[in-house]
Amino acid sequence: MRRLISTGSPFETDFAYSRAVVRGNWCFVAGTTGYDYARMTMPEAAADQAANAFATIGRALGEAGFAMSHIVRVTYIVTDPALRLEIAPAIRAALSEVRPAATMIVAALTEPEMKVEIEVTAFRG
Repeated sequence: MRRLISTGSPFETDFAYSRAVVRGNWCFVAGTTGYDYARMTMPEAAADQAANAFATIGRALGEAGFAMSHIVRVTYIVTDPALRLEIAPAIRAALSEVRPAATMIVAALTEPEMKVEIEVTAFRG
């Protein structure tokens, strides 16, 4: 059975995707930026963006019946390699006990205010 999870973000409707897709014991969470979806604002600091992204990811996982501890894979996209040092505390706060397999990529994101995007895969089993 396939279950779709939404945060209610207008981006999900505009670009025809789900925040997360659950399939059996797997949960695939879409690339998540640092928007505060309640206010539709983006903080300036990459560290705050990463913290917001992890909060959104945590809520999506919770709605899907998963926890942050179920994360087995994470991909970080940052717009500048120097940002890795700025977001490291947010990464440790969210995943220090989980220690998933990880990849960090430097690339442009779709909006100029975006500095970090985080995608995770979780497994419960």
